[in-house]
Amino acid sequence: MNKAIVLLAAGASLLAAPVMAAPRLTGEARLADILKGRVPGKPVDCIDPRINSDTQIVDGTAIVYGSGRTVYVQRTDNARSLRSDDMLVTTLRGSSQLCSIDVVHLHDRSGGWNRGFVGLNKFVPYTREHVARN
Repeated sequence: MNKAIVLLAAGASLLAAPVMAAPRLTGEARLADILKGRVPGKPVDCIDPRINSDTQIVDGTAIVYGSGRTVYVQRTDNARSLRSDDMLVTTLRGSSQLCSIDVVHLHDRSGGWNRGFVGLNKFVPYTREHVARN
């Protein structure tokens, strides 16, 4: 009987133990993971938002535009306010391109209210390294 109680108590303590969650990556570590195998190019003032419609927000760090061979990293002014669950609302000024003079408004995804904005800087292209096959 005592053995059964000890086993029940041990099982209950295992169930009550907190689940060990995987450590959350910092923004810089997540960005490094996204850019793994890519090399930076010369920064550019503007990108075509239609071609680079796949957008990732890296919490407190940057916005990454594009997918495939080349992605563009935007290290905004006030990047610490970036949250991966924000919606980005951008008004293009005078052209069909997204440029370093533009401003991106941050909207809360659940409520839709404006959380502020970030100013853009130059976009840094990161291109996947070409691997030669023999």
